[in-house]
Amino acid sequence: MTTAAPSPSSSTSSSTSSSTWSHARHVLSDNPVTLIAALLFLGFVLMALLGPSLVPHDPLASQSGMALQPPSAQHWFGTDSLGRDIFSRVVVATRLDLGIAFSAVLVSFVLGMPLGLAAGFLGGWWDRIISRLADTIMAFPLFVLAMGIVAALGNTVGNIILATAIINLPFYIRVARAEANVRRHAGWVEAARLSGNGNLRILALHLFPNALPPAMVQVSLNMGWAILNAAGLSFIGLGVRPPTPEWGILVAEGAQFIVSGEWWVSLFPGLVLMLAVFTFNLLGDALRDLFDPRRRT
Repeated sequence: MTTAAPSPSSSTSSSTSSSTWSHARHVLSDNPVTLIAALLFLGFVLMALLGPSLVPHDPLASQSGMALQPPSAQHWFGTDSLGRDIFSRVVVATRLDLGIAFSAVLVSFVLGMPLGLAAGFLGGWWDRIISRLADTIMAFPLFVLAMGIVAALGNTVGNIILATAIINLPFYIRVARAEANVRRHAGWVEAARLSGNGNLRILALHLFPNALPPAMVQVSLNMGWAILNAAGLSFIGLGVRPPTPEWGILVAEGAQFIVSGEWWVSLFPGLVLMLAVFTFNLLGDALRDLFDPRRRT
């Protein structure tokens, strides 16, 4: 009996996945800070996915007799003015905050990168129109612009995502435009053109992979900014509506009790918010190294 030899495509696929995994392990082990950031990110992802089913208390259940209780074995982060468990509310809010941030950054990335690459590579009126669009958005204070968009359209989750995506759009346009503008006359681009590749194929298969490393750093930074933006809108009353658990709402609800001594109501949501932004800021270098073709040697 003879056994069939593995096909070249399957062996190539397995070797590619093995190389990608080994490269990721090298990036994580090369820098301890990167490993810490990756573990923190994994923790937040698990909180978002599994947290609502694992919290010890109902995040919306009020118990007037347990109002403003300090941290204890029963309530790890204490309770708020309505007797709701703050720990459960903080954990449940992770899914909403990360969902808003991820969706907003994804929209701005998907729109901004092609626009920036086209502006930098094609030049001419493409460059003028797209660059003026980015400059117009950047001319406004970005948080004030987000406030205006949400106030005009209504404070729904979809409008918060839209406003956050709009204020993040210029960052990707500028990053992609700069990368394409520097490389559009490179030898390998000219070689690709002489081989019969059109502009669209050169942008998608040659320039886009080389623009990914700085774009991934921007993605990580924008995730932190998007979380802060969503929390800031909720803090001033233009974000998610109570009683939905959201980090900005939790900080706003506890701000009035700091003077009277109930520090835990806003402290723990604020610390988790700070840790999330800190995690995504640290994760930028790791994402750059993972997507940089020059590091795959």
